[in-house]
Amino acid sequence: MESKATMTTLAESTATRRVAVQVINEAAPTERSKLEAREGQVWTTDEVSADFDIIGFAAPMVVARRKSDGEKGTLFFQHEPRFYFGWQKA
Repeated sequence: MESKATMTTLAESTATRRVAVQVINEAAPTERSKLEAREGQVWTTDEVSADFDIIGFAAPMVVARRKSDGEKGTLFFQHEPRFYFGWQKA
């Protein structure tokens, strides 16, 4: 059974992620060039699949392993249109 502190931390984490999903998707550019200007490199679903293995998911982020060097990290994504961005090594 999980402790009360662990459950509180999980609830806070879930609430934080929900806010992040809302913020990202409300401000989501529909044009790739606008997102690239704001965030740098951007990937479509096909492109992210070519460059990364997605090994975990917790909207608005994925945990990924870069295929070129095995480096593990995270990417943010927006829902519509689906673009991935903000690669950060773990």
